[in-house]
Amino acid sequence: MLIYILRRIASAVSVVIVTLVASFGLFFVAPTDPAGTICGQRCTPERHADISASLNLDQPVAQQVGEYLKGLAVGRTYHSGGLTIECDAPCLGYSYTLGQPVTKLIGQALPVTVSIVLGGAVVYLIAGILAGIIAARRRGTYLDRLMVGTSLGINAVPYFVVALLVSLYATFLPHAGYHPLLENPFTWAAGLLAAWLTLGLANSASYTRYARASMIETLGEDYIRTARAKGISERRVVYRHGLRAAITPIATIFGLDLAFQLTGAIFTEAMFGLPGLGVLTLRAFNQYDLPVLMGGVLVGSVVLVVMNLLVDILYTILDPRVRLG
Repeated sequence: MLIYILRRIASAVSVVIVTLVASFGLFFVAPTDPAGTICGQRCTPERHADISASLNLDQPVAQQVGEYLKGLAVGRTYHSGGLTIECDAPCLGYSYTLGQPVTKLIGQALPVTVSIVLGGAVVYLIAGILAGIIAARRRGTYLDRLMVGTSLGINAVPYFVVALLVSLYATFLPHAGYHPLLENPFTWAAGLLAAWLTLGLANSASYTRYARASMIETLGEDYIRTARAKGISERRVVYRHGLRAAITPIATIFGLDLAFQLTGAIFTEAMFGLPGLGVLTLRAFNQYDLPVLMGGVLVGSVVLVVMNLLVDILYTILDPRVRLG
């Protein structure tokens, strides 16, 4: 296990480095004027020169990449309008548009996105898995057909329509907004309730079908029939023996879904006015804020590779029959 984890960590680091170099080349080394793009339409020659010097755009490409990597490890110094800005490690760059280090901007936006995604995940996991188990236990009945039909209907509705319906008709929910968790947990939860409901409702339909199919397959296994033959209660057979095996493939899907939602929750954030990572990235795209886009890509790649590693490890914990190779 330890050797496998170390090997995967090394592989993950290499993927992140390749992504970083490729993104750096796309944003800063392409035959364009990155300094002019960052500076904007009202750029003065002095400000253009400041940005070029801070980003080492007049240096060889290898040195530019090296300085960026060095900034991640030990920090970096930027210059703007005669001011010297110290960007502490890990320094993801400096936004000349917003006048703040990219690390600080992402540090403010990331907790919002994580709060939205994790809260929504709790909703759709509980609702979807419970509905799937009930449908599997009542296979072929009216209840089973109702749950499968409902899940298919929800999946047929575009996500933005679900969000729009929640915002228009769920008026009993508190006004959407983000408040730090540590300041007031109740206010934090109340402000995210609408986003959680939207994300949970839209995704629970898929997890209902995943759980149903997996549970039906598991309940047909020989060891389940053996447990029933020994006189073990049906509840214990389903929830103690069946659920653990049935949830293993769902864990894989959930891990990948969670990673993509963390890097793509932009619509939920925009719909409910939540200042998350997706909204920050979209604003950076509209304002040609290349350092913020670069930082967003790097954070997204780290999230994806870390979630893939955690899914593989979780797989062996849930199902001891699986061994890491």
